[in-house]
Parts: sequence; structure tokens; C-alpha cells
Amino acid sequence: MDGPLKEAAPAAPPAVVGAEAPRSVARRRLGPVALVVAGGLSVQFGSAVAVLLMPRAGALGVVTLRLVLAAAVLLIACRPRVRGYGRADWGTVVAFGTAMAGMNILFYQAADRIPLGAAVTLEVLGPLILSVAASRRLMNLLWAGLALGGVVLLGGGGFDRLDPLGAAFALAAGAMWATYIVFSARTGRRFPQADGLALAMAFGAVLSLPFGITEAGGKLLVPSTIGLGLVVALMSSVLPYTLELLALRRLPAPTFAILMSLEPAIAATAGFLVLDQALSGTDALAIALVIAASMGAVRTQSRRARRESRVPTGADGASRDGAGAA
Repeated sequence: MDGPLKEAAPAAPPAVVGAEAPRSVARRRLGPVALVVAGGLSVQFGSAVAVLLMPRAGALGVVTLRLVLAAAVLLIACRPRVRGYGRADWGTVVAFGTAMAGMNILFYQAADRIPLGAAVTLEVLGPLILSVAASRRLMNLLWAGLALGGVVLLGGGGFDRLDPLGAAFALAAGAMWATYIVFSARTGRRFPQADGLALAMAFGAVLSLPFGITEAGGKLLVPSTIGLGLVVALMSSVLPYTLELLALRRLPAPTFAILMSLEPAIAATAGFLVLDQALSGTDALAIALVIAASMGAVRTQSRRARRESRVPTGADGASRDGAGAA
């Protein structure tokens, strides 16, 4: 009986469908951007807590607490399946966990030697370089250049006065951050939900253990230290890494990398609100440039998505040029 009913049902007006599709695509694009921004807010305020924890456990001890506790939370929450994956899947997890551990170890070594804002500013150069290298669109290169200008301006031209080893650690952390972005996206495609993140976090925690135990020893077992470490783990690892993993499933890596340029701006804001560090006019201008670059990158990606949504398709779901539907 439903055959005749289907034939009698009126078709949706093409004009309405065409008008709704771009707005629907735009909403889907803004969703992952909100995830990235929320993750950035969480990780930078978590970093402020981590700096307060360093006198108790040392930089490497903080890394170990952060990764071990974050891994425990994720493994309990996700209970990831370990069977049914191939060698390539596990290779991705190992690379992701290694990048995660390396990024954290190098960054906290930098934060132990140079101001937090300068460390974040230098570190974000990694994602910006990734954006330039991965993008083939002129507008994305323009936004990356604008973001880079804001990052350099936020540094205040004072990088030459920084401890050279601390600056080197921050730059190396940026390289690991770019690697993290690549393998986070791959892990999100290969593993359901946050299973891959939980497994990679556990591997990164194991890698960090010898360093943390060597530096902090029994200090890692002090209850108050564990409590602060749990706050850092939740704010700087569990929440932001989960949000970024979800965002990278729907956001191109170049756009994501440009959005990472918001991190120095968020760090400067966190310093103003939490640590009572005043913002100069130059800092405000730098933050405005970085935000403008990130908004421009998002708008460019949204326009591209709207253009792609207007490509006419046939009844079989294939576009008229013969390409299959995504």
C-alpha cells in the first residue's frame, strides 16, 4: 500500500532544498570550530595550573601526572576495544601517543625556562608552518601569514632575550604539535569515538613514566599533588584532546592548524584573568590579528563548503561530473 502513497506524495520544492543546504553545511562547519576554541580555553587555563604545580613535582613530574591520570580517566570512560585492529591502526596509535608525550615533555621543559606566553607563542609556529605546507589555496596562505604576524607581535620582539635552551624546547614542541595534529586526525578516522585517543594517551603515559619518576620520585604520590595533577589532566589533556579529535574528523588540517594560532591569544587572556598579567596595546593588537586570521580561515572554509554543496547531483547521488558522493 505504501507504493501508491509514495507516488502521490509531493516532491520537496527544489528552491527550498537549495536554500537550506548551505545554512546546514555552515552549521556543521561552525560546530568543529567551537570544539577547537573550547579545547584551547581548557588547555591554556590548565597550563596555568600546571605552572603552579611545577615547584612540587618538577616539569617532567607534571607531564607524567598529566598523562597518567588522563590515560586512567579515558580508559575508564571509553573502555576501548583492543582486538580487531591491524598493524597500520596500531602504528597510528603509537605515533599519536609518541607525539603527545613528546609535545608535553618538550613544552613543560620550555615553560620551566621561559615565560608561558612566550613558550606558547613559539610552540604555535609548528601548526602555522603545517598550515602553510599543507594548504594549496592562496587565501589560506594569507590567513596563515596574518596569524604568524600576530604571533610574532605577541612575542613583543623579545625572543632574543629568552633562554636559548627554553626557546629550543618550545620550537621542538611546536614540531611535535604539528605531528600531533596529523596523527590525531588519522586516529579519529581509524578508531570509533575516543577509543584511539585513550589508547594513545596510555602509550604516551608509559613513555613519560621513567622521566617523571627520575625527576620527582615519591613526590608524585603526595595526595595534594595528585589532586592538582588530576585538574591539569582533565583541563589540559582529557577535555581538549577529545574535543580536538572530534573536530579533526570534520575540519581540514590546514584550517585546524590556523585555528591553533588562537592559543597564544588565549594564553595571554588567561594570564590577564588568572595571573593578573596586564595586556599592553601591542598585545591587544596582536590578539586581534590572530583572531582575524582564524575567523578568515573559518569563513574561507565555509564558503568552499557552500560552493561544494551547490554541485548538482543525479538521482544516484553522484555529481554530474561523474564523481561519487562524499
